[in-house]
Amino acid sequence: MTSVGKYFKFEQFKLKKIMSKTRQYGKRAERALGLWVKLARAAATMARLTAMDIRTYGLTAPQFSTLETLGHLGPLALGELCQKQLVSGGNMTVVVDNLERDGLVERIPSPNDRRVIVVRLTAKGKKLFDKIFPQHARYVTELVSVLTDEERDRLAALLKKLGLALKERE
Repeated sequence: MTSVGKYFKFEQFKLKKIMSKTRQYGKRAERALGLWVKLARAAATMARLTAMDIRTYGLTAPQFSTLETLGHLGPLALGELCQKQLVSGGNMTVVVDNLERDGLVERIPSPNDRRVIVVRLTAKGKKLFDKIFPQHARYVTELVSVLTDEERDRLAALLKKLGLALKERE
């Protein structure tokens, strides 16, 4: 048995052991906890695989995400970019600094409010976005191809429903 096979056998054993202990909390809790474990593992694996793909473009995941956001939405105030990315201003400043250093984005003063800095793609950044985003979209499509179109739509709708309900609890 390969080391990967041994790892997954061990992980299945750990999951069964954990799940047997959750039975004491009732069937609904057992199912909810099982769902959480599957969701977390799928999300973590998807994040790892997409990060590996993004690294092949010479970018970090936050850099790619910033280029993708600006590529689809156009120039944004730094604060809006933080909100879209769900990151703090300090983190976004570092990402934008690095993208600016590489000539992919530029900061410009807002024409409406001189306290606001707008971030936009440069011509080089737009060219890179136009080149790599379709490749990445194909890769993500390949990753989820185990699901039918109907299953993907249903899963997306269910995750949105769950996400919105959880957001209300914050």
